[in-house]
Amino acid sequence: MGYIRKGFAKAVRTVPKVRKLLFWATTTFFALSILMVIALKWFPVYLTPLVLLRTSEYALDGKWVSIQKDWVKLDEISPHLRKAVIASEDPKFLAHSGFDFEAIAKAIDANKRRKVKMGASTISQQTAKNVFLYPSRTFLRKGLEAYFTVLIENIWDKRRILEVYLNVIELGPGIYGAEAAAQYYFKKPARELAQGEAQLFAAILPNPRKWNPKRPTNFVLRRRNFIKRNLALLGNSYFKPTM
Repeated sequence: MGYIRKGFAKAVRTVPKVRKLLFWATTTFFALSILMVIALKWFPVYLTPLVLLRTSEYALDGKWVSIQKDWVKLDEISPHLRKAVIASEDPKFLAHSGFDFEAIAKAIDANKRRKVKMGASTISQQTAKNVFLYPSRTFLRKGLEAYFTVLIENIWDKRRILEVYLNVIELGPGIYGAEAAAQYYFKKPARELAQGEAQLFAAILPNPRKWNPKRPTNFVLRRRNFIKRNLALLGNSYFKPTM
């Protein structure tokens, strides 16, 4: 009985220490994450967890894939690409506050009947995931994604979110961002992408390591047509002049 009492007493004394440790760990995480989001409102994002993960995957497979990534300002990216990406990935981007709850509800309902799961992530959510987190389907990662989505929606503006998104998205093996992709596939800067080229870029986003905008499959061409229809439905008046 004496050992039990001593063990219990020790455990009781440990609880405040654990609480204190958890408090400081949580406080530090929130403080650092907020400071990071504030800093990236102004500074370019040159490295993301996705780049590190892909580089490791290629190395483990014995492949050498060079990283091609160039940061450019939003105004240096073709307005055709900006509009095509919004029409493809998140038609309500300019209206929502980070989450498209109607799309989420539809995805949950559809996924009950589908083997291939349907996503409903907004551009804001994808930006939060690409910049701050690792690719995963765990509840922890989704919770952190929601947290960072709220942060960037409140600290950045829509232009900055779109600018970061277009500079960090994966657009081929080792290719990240609109500028690097435009140079690689079409031998021109991102600001000179034509409407059709921009729509093909947006069409390959679901699987950019499999599809190629220079050699579009029938599925990619169908997605391009879907993007065209969405653009027509949204109309030019939907897009702010600065977008």
